[in-house]
Order: sequence, then structure tokens, then C-alpha cells
Amino acid sequence: MFKTFLLAATALLCAATVAAAQTTQNLAHQPPNGAGIGFLLTDGTVLYQGGSYSDWWKLTPDANGSYVNGTWSRQASLPAGYAPDAFASAVLADGRLVIAGGEYNEGVFAFTDICAIYDPLANTWTEFPAPKNWGFIGDSPSTVLPGGDFLVGRKFDKRMAALNPATLTWKPYRFAGKQDFDAEEGWTLLPNGTVLTYDVKNAPQSEIYSPKTETWTSAGSTVVDLASPPEVGSIRYGKNKVYHPPGEVGPGVLRPDGTVFATGGTTKGANAGHTAIYTPPAGGTGIGTWAAGPDFPAGEDAGDSFAALLPTGNVLVESEIGRLYEFNGSTLTATKFDGHGGSLLVLPTGEVLVAGSFVYRAAGTVNPAWAPTILKVPTTLSRGTSYVISGRQFNGMSQDESFGDEYETATNYPLVRIQNNATGHVFYARTHGHSSMGVATGKLKVNTNFDVPATADTGASTLAVVANGIASNAVAVTIQ
Repeated sequence: MFKTFLLAATALLCAATVAAAQTTQNLAHQPPNGAGIGFLLTDGTVLYQGGSYSDWWKLTPDANGSYVNGTWSRQASLPAGYAPDAFASAVLADGRLVIAGGEYNEGVFAFTDICAIYDPLANTWTEFPAPKNWGFIGDSPSTVLPGGDFLVGRKFDKRMAALNPATLTWKPYRFAGKQDFDAEEGWTLLPNGTVLTYDVKNAPQSEIYSPKTETWTSAGSTVVDLASPPEVGSIRYGKNKVYHPPGEVGPGVLRPDGTVFATGGTTKGANAGHTAIYTPPAGGTGIGTWAAGPDFPAGEDAGDSFAALLPTGNVLVESEIGRLYEFNGSTLTATKFDGHGGSLLVLPTGEVLVAGSFVYRAAGTVNPAWAPTILKVPTTLSRGTSYVISGRQFNGMSQDESFGDEYETATNYPLVRIQNNATGHVFYARTHGHSSMGVATGKLKVNTNFDVPATADTGASTLAVVANGIASNAVAVTIQ
């Protein structure tokens, strides 16, 4: 009986490696107050914004590592007066979650500049100042740079600023060469540390930002237009301020082959959304090339929608009507499943948590070259103690998750998973202090700290590093 149990537990954790068909399974316990946007924390739990925007709920996997059978618990609410929707966000290298701004606040258009950071150890939200003289942030593009700073673009112009997580202070970044304002754009982090965007107001042009030189350069035309037409009318905000929505684009996802799959809204005169594929320049110099990708079926697009990189290397993208598609590098194929318009989040099991209510399991195999590699870790670990683990490819091949502009939920950071040999129980050791937040770091040696849970089962165990749902080869450890 024990052998059967352990094999079943192991199969659960390897579910992403080989699957016969695409399947879905509802969570045994549904989110208590709905599920807005979700973030994978570095201790393996998932933090979701609730239906009232100020409340947050945590999904904890069960003792066998199952998120389907996980349980929900209420977490701290946001500071009074801050209940945002559509904000800039990221899980930082120290394990905290930062959110900045919001298109809506407390249910009304506000383009607020309130910022807050969540400490999972203390279970507290702390408000901190926005970039000086910005006035408004709104639903802004953002990303965590390889060095760990949180880069945000101001919605209404070309300004940029980076948050230092240690001091919670902002540094203005120059934006020389920017073709248009930041509104409705999405930012995709590339392996060389630059950031790719495809314009909305200046569609079909694209641009690449170098944080080192603090300059934007053209990345050429996307060949097909990815931006939906400007919306009719205007939005009033602040004191006598007016915003004219320029349209929408869809998510952009870096794939393991180095290309970016970019999706769009339905452009003027078209009956479906286009997609495009960006190929970086050979040798890393130049602007790269764009090619048209497959269109969505008539009546569908992915402007302002969710996408995630599956462990198989395919991109799971949700159309605006909620249908889930897989892109395999050349074709866009509809699955038989509906995502209900909810967010997509790749779990450490390789499953995709959809709308906080069910998991999607992809068919296919995982290329072992994409997996993290452990180089050094102590083999005897004490509960409640912090250690350093080093290796390669701890941040995965991509940021993994993407949206048209706001709702950034990237998971390019390592998790450490421990499984006890005798009980089969699974424990996630909270990671923090990652040496890099880059993507597809290849042969670069990286490291992170991990805290062995005080509740971990003692005895012979295995330990693996997981990035974007792909696990390293496990190493034998003893927990004492």
C-alpha cells in the first residue's frame, strides 16, 4: 500500500513531464470570495486577490503537493483606501509581492498612484510612496530587471522608474528614443536583460529598451497590426484630466527557442486578432525580425487577455471570449476548454491554475535542457534553518506569464521542493535573495537562499529546484 501511495505522489509531481491528452480538473475547494489575479509565492503557496479587491486569499497545496486538493486561508487586507484593479505587479527576489497603481480603485476609474508591498512572513501589507511627481500610475507596464529592481512605466507619458526593493525608493530611468507613451503596452524580458514591447499608439512598430543605456531603439514593424482601434470617447480622472484610450494589444511570451509569441486585439477592418513572432538577431546584435503568426478564428482575439508558457514549450493563450488555445511555434490550436476569462498561472506541478478554480494539464513532454540544474546544496538540512543552493537555469526559460499590459504575474524565480521518502509528503522551502531575476540564463551560475520548513518531515528525502513548472533532477538529502 505504501509503495502505491508513494508512486502516486511522485506521479503527481511529474505530471507535466508526460501527459496523454489535455485535461482539466476543478479544485476541490473553490476560492471563498472569487479569484481575481493570482501570484505564485516563493514558498509554493498562491496568493489571490479576492472579489472585493482589498481582500486576499492564499491557496496552500495539501500534504502530497496537490493544489487541486489544497485549502484556502484569508490573508491580510490592503491598507484602507486602496482596493485596486488592473495594476503593475511582481513577486520580488526577496519573496515579497509589490503592487503599484491601478486603473480602478475602490470600483471607480482613478489611475491611482498608491503602492503597497506584501510581506508573506509577517502577513502584512505596507503602503509606500509612488515615484516622485508622477501623480498617476494606473494600469502600467512593469517588469523585474535581472538585478532585482522593479521597473514601471507611467501610463500617460514615456516616464519610467525602478523601485529598489531594499529601500523602497524609486530611481528615475531615462527613456530616450521612446516612440510613443507607455499606455496599454506590455513588456517582455529577454535573455540579454533588455525589454521588448510592441506599440499601441504607434502600431505596428515595436521597441527594445536597454536598462544599461536607458534608451529605447526600434525593433521594427510587427508585420501585422496587433493593436485594436482606439476606443470611442474619453475617460476623465483626477482634476480636469482626460484620457483617450489608444486601443489594446495582447500578451507576449518568450519561448525556449528564444522567440516571442505576441498576440493582439482585432484591428480595424479585421474580423479576428492577429499574432506575430519575434526572432532576436543572430549573435545578439541588430533589431531582430518579425513574422506574421496564425490568426485567431473569426470573432476572437487576445487583446487584454492572459497567456502562459507551458512546460512543454507551447504557449497557452486565452482569447477574449475565454477559449483556451495552444501555440506550438507554428499553429494555434483551440482546446476544448474555456478559461472563463480568468488569469493563468503555472504551478510547480506543471499544471496551469485557471481563474483560481481549476487546473489545466497539457499534453506533451518537457525538454530536459530547459530544467534547472543543482550544482551545490548541503545534504544534511535542519528544520527551521536557511541554506544556500547554487546551480544553473534557476529562473526558467521565460517570465512565463503575460497579459496585454497590467496584471503582471511572472514566475521566473526558483522554488525548492522537498519530498520525504517515507511519507511521500511534499514541502516547499521558501526561497529568497535570488542572485538573478533574468530569464534563460543558460550556463550562468546562480544561487538562492531557502528556508527549510520547521514542519518538514524528518529523515531521508529528495530535494529539487522548480522553475516555471519544470523540476531539476532530485538530489538526496536528510532532514533533521
